[in-house]
Amino acid sequence: MSDRPITTIVIAGGGTAGWMAAATFGRFLEQGYRIRLVESEEIGTVGVGEATIPQIRLFNQALGLDEDAFLRATGGTFKLGISFDGWREPGHSYMHAFGDVGRDVGLIAFQHYWLRASKLGIAKPLVAYALNEVAGRAGRMHRGGPLTAATIPAMPYAFHFDAGLYAAYLRRFAVNRGVERTEGRIAEVERDGESGDVAALVLASGERIAGDLFLDCTGFRGLLIEGALETGYEDWTRWLPCDRAVAVPSANVGSPLPYTRAIAREAGWQWRIPLQHRTGNGHVYCSAFIDQDAATATLLANIEGEPQADPRHLRFTTGRRKLAWNRNVVAMGLASGFLEPLESTSIHLIQSAIARLVKLLPALPIADAVRAEYNRQTDFEIERIRDFLILHYWANGRSEPFWQVCRSMALPDTLQAKIALWQQAGTITREHEELFTEDGWLQVLAGQGVEARAHHPLADQIGAEDLAEYLETLELLYRREANAMPMHGDYIAQHYAAKR
Repeated sequence: MSDRPITTIVIAGGGTAGWMAAATFGRFLEQGYRIRLVESEEIGTVGVGEATIPQIRLFNQALGLDEDAFLRATGGTFKLGISFDGWREPGHSYMHAFGDVGRDVGLIAFQHYWLRASKLGIAKPLVAYALNEVAGRAGRMHRGGPLTAATIPAMPYAFHFDAGLYAAYLRRFAVNRGVERTEGRIAEVERDGESGDVAALVLASGERIAGDLFLDCTGFRGLLIEGALETGYEDWTRWLPCDRAVAVPSANVGSPLPYTRAIAREAGWQWRIPLQHRTGNGHVYCSAFIDQDAATATLLANIEGEPQADPRHLRFTTGRRKLAWNRNVVAMGLASGFLEPLESTSIHLIQSAIARLVKLLPALPIADAVRAEYNRQTDFEIERIRDFLILHYWANGRSEPFWQVCRSMALPDTLQAKIALWQQAGTITREHEELFTEDGWLQVLAGQGVEARAHHPLADQIGAEDLAEYLETLELLYRREANAMPMHGDYIAQHYAAKR
């Protein structure tokens, strides 16, 4: 047994962020740590984020969760990508599908061959060369190795699930591994008079929860990071102007699609997320161009199935805390900032924050260099995700006033450089540990009509007939593979159906 003093980590708030952190600490911080989580059943959670990206599988696997049991417990379905409907223009649709687009040949990326073939008139839209989109559009799903050819890669996938059920699932996991849960409303955040650090949470009952390191998972309120420490907030609405959302669940109609839908509307966009037991719907909009009643009416007029609850309204400001880690408080989830759920990054940002904190887990007292590195990595990640989201708004072809304003916005320098590189050379680069891959950027740039005026000269070394045959072979391989897969709804019903 170590004689090192016990380090107490206090998590303020439950929900998805709090219980993801608690489950991780309960799983990996076995000796020398006491993990306490404070939450109040009186305080609801936002809980509208139900779509994820493939990295969530790494999180679940690290915890040792059984994927089949997880899907049953959360009403989960599979997700192969996101369909963007009407962003380029009404009636147009493209997909940001997970996984590779085409196959690289030699030293250069696939898009250079596709760009050359497009100019020659022998290329089809990118959907033909992305297995996840071919399968997704056909409503099919398969988990595991390829069915028809060993050279075809396995499809990466993520999930749609009920975020409230996921938090409850992780809560049971965490409590079974020694995490102490305290029910109560936080009435006061007590600070150390000498250091300025947070010393304890004082509950409405009078109970005092002391700790060494605090995680703020209290949502938009940021009771610790902002309410107590007054960290400050960086507003990004000049780039991401939507500031409201209305959400409502509805009854399922037909078989669930294996992808999320993001449907452009007059002054924002609508999400449609199929679960086993319901469909999640929401309308993210800009209040400067449409009022709450009209936004709600737009959503209700465009859902499938009967509403299962009253519409729920949210207000937010896109941006981030000026410091994600300030003194001895680390903000996670909505307490750390907010990027709208356009690319399903909310839960991933929680996951990456937890991984970053575990990697940089400090000894006491906390070193300034540790805080600085955590904040540097956090800033880099969220800024690059921000740029990717901005691209969707800027590269639109719609006529409504909201969309015209988005098209004329001044872009961050980092995004402007990425767009210029694509337009002038057909090249996309991924810097350090950016979340979105070159293929992700390719699908949005090409899908929304941002044209590249050139391609890499090495793409010209393949003859036109060989290039056409190569592309046709890829298309046929992926179409045959998708046709061999079961329908998504049948696949769920047979293997992962949730208990009612």
